[in-house]
Formats: sequence, structure tokens, C-alpha cells
Amino acid sequence: MFGSIYIGLSGLNAYSQGLKTVSNNVSNLNTSGFKAADISFSDVYGGSSSGGLAYGSGYTGQGHGVNFDSVSINFTQGELRDTGRDLDLAIDGNGFFVLLDGDKTYYTRTGSFVVDDEGYVVLAGTDYKLAVLDSAGRPTSLNIDQSRTSAPEETTQVTFSDNLSSTATEYTIPDVSVYDERGGEHVWTIAFTRDETVYDEWTVTVTDGEGTEIGSQTLTVTNGLVGPADATLTFEDAASGLSVAFDFSGITSYSSGSVSTLRASDVDGHATGSVATLTVNESGQFEIAYSNEETLELGAIALADFRDPQKLEQRSNGLFVLNGFGQVQYLSAEDTRVGTILSQRLEASNVDLGAQFGDLILIQRGFQASSQIISVTNDMIQQLFGIRGQG
Repeated sequence: MFGSIYIGLSGLNAYSQGLKTVSNNVSNLNTSGFKAADISFSDVYGGSSSGGLAYGSGYTGQGHGVNFDSVSINFTQGELRDTGRDLDLAIDGNGFFVLLDGDKTYYTRTGSFVVDDEGYVVLAGTDYKLAVLDSAGRPTSLNIDQSRTSAPEETTQVTFSDNLSSTATEYTIPDVSVYDERGGEHVWTIAFTRDETVYDEWTVTVTDGEGTEIGSQTLTVTNGLVGPADATLTFEDAASGLSVAFDFSGITSYSSGSVSTLRASDVDGHATGSVATLTVNESGQFEIAYSNEETLELGAIALADFRDPQKLEQRSNGLFVLNGFGQVQYLSAEDTRVGTILSQRLEASNVDLGAQFGDLILIQRGFQASSQIISVTNDMIQQLFGIRGQG
């Protein structure tokens, strides 16, 4: 009869653990990246040996109550919410971000990242460095200090496109910016003129921002097109040290009238640039955009893929550690197994409040029933103690 009390106590203990788990789930309803824990219970049986007290899942003897099973984590996707911050990152898929702290490795599903004083991308409020993949596919920390400046590049070519009117006698393209080897900007004006009686030859004249002529050359147009031999004209400016090739191979001179659409569609070279934004592009690469409109990819963010995610142990601040030696692979977001990385997003908690309240009711009823078993058993023992001998 005393065994019934211990069985009831096992129920009280198991349902208390279940209540603790549900309470933790509900309290983290609005915690970014939180993964709810699923609750489950298992029966306990004893064998005929040791007075029925030999416990184990393989026994088929007398029942001895209930156990609260080890917590399993629910890794279903949480809602991805907009934040507007470039370094707020979330994963649409199964992967995990990799965080490095010395010889320790942590994993997370979502995170608000910042650049620390040493130039590393870290999880806000911590020193945990976000990992990217090196050339060997291994996770390594990312430092942007060496990429804060975009070096200048000298202009060597200007490419033209669209149409130069076949009947007009003059046309000007103003304010074409070219750059010397130090990144200095020089604004050129390019003028096209021709004699009214000569339809296939244009004089191309380049002047600088002071109105000083840099050079003048002849552009020949035959049947509305520029031939390969005449497609490139080179202008040299002694004052700036520039030598720039004008590429006219893509232009036409078919349309007549006073309107020309000819333009300098591509000018290489650029000035010195500073960091304008640091974000993650569609390929999962860290990308710096500079003030000179150049961009630079710094490396693919490392995403961890686990054969058995239940080997992960949940820690504070949305972090996980790998418990044991479960298999893990480090991949980029271009691999469909780990999903895509979304910037300006944070993954919300995946707690289902309705399901948690349902579990809460069942736990309450289980606890109530277990306590009733103890109460009834106690009444029966009291009745046993009240029996008097008949003499």
C-alpha cells in the first residue's frame, strides 16, 4: 500500500517538471530565436527481482509510476520579423549561425550583430564573433578593419552607347567624371561636331573643367555604324597623367533629327571610398558598400547543419552548444540544406501559446489526480491503523 504513495509522488514530481518546462516556454513567448521544449512522460515498471524494485524500460512487472522524459527541443521555424537593421540576421531554413569565442563554438538561429572596437562582427552584448568560411571551408572570425577603405583606381576607359543623330551637326556630353591614380576627380566635357556636307566624319573634342582642350580626334561612321578600326579613340591629359580610351563600338548613327541619345554608359576607375554600409547579400556573403559606389564581398557566412539537432543543448541568449560528438557540417547559404540568410530580420520565438495552455491543463489535471492517489492511500492506511483486535 505504501507503494501507491510513491507512485503518486512520482506523478507529482513528473508533472512539476512538466509545469516548469511549460512555464519556461510561455515566459519566452517574445524572446527572439527561442525554441520551445516539447514535454513527454514515460511509464516506469519494476521486475519481480529485488522485491519489485528493479527498474528499467525492459521490465514487464508491476508499474511504479511515471518519469518526466528528457526535454526535446522543437526546431520549427519561427516568424521572421522586420527590424530595419542591416546586421539583424535570420535564417529561412534549417541552418545555424556559428559563433566563435576562443576555442569554444556556439550556434544560434538569429542574432543582432554589431562591429566591435577591434573590427570584428560580434553578437550584440557579447564577444562572440560571427564566423565566415575560409578558403578550406572552415569557420573563422571576420574582421573588417583592413577593408574600411576602397583604394582609388585610375580611369582607363569610357564606353559609349545609344545613338548619335545622323543629321545633327553638334552634340555635347557634359560632366563626365574621370579619376587619376590618386583618386582625384577630373570633369571632362566631350563635344561632337561635323561639317554639314560631310556625313560620315565627326570631330570629337575633349575639354577639362577649366575649359582647356585635352585633345581632338576624328570619329568615322559608315552606314550608321562605327567600324572596328575606328571604334577606339585615346585621349591623353598631361596635366593629370590620364590616358583614357573612348570605346565607340556600341553606338549607332541611324536616327535623324535634332535629338541624340549618345551617352557615356560606363566609366571605369573611381575615387577613394569609405564604408557606407555593411550588409549580407542574397548569396549569404558579407558585403561592404563604399561611398564611391564600389562593393566588396568579405566572405560567406558559415551556417552549421546538424545530422541530429537534438544533440544541441539550449543556453541563454538564444545560444546552443553541441552536446557530444554529433555530426556537423559548415556550409554557405548557397547550399539548399541550410537555407538562406535574410538581412534586416530577426526570427521570433516558435512558442505556440494555444498548445502550451493545452499542455498546462493536462499537467494540472495529472498533478491533481496524482495528489488524489496519495490522499486516498493515506485514508486507507488510517483505516488500517484504526482496526482493533477482538479478544
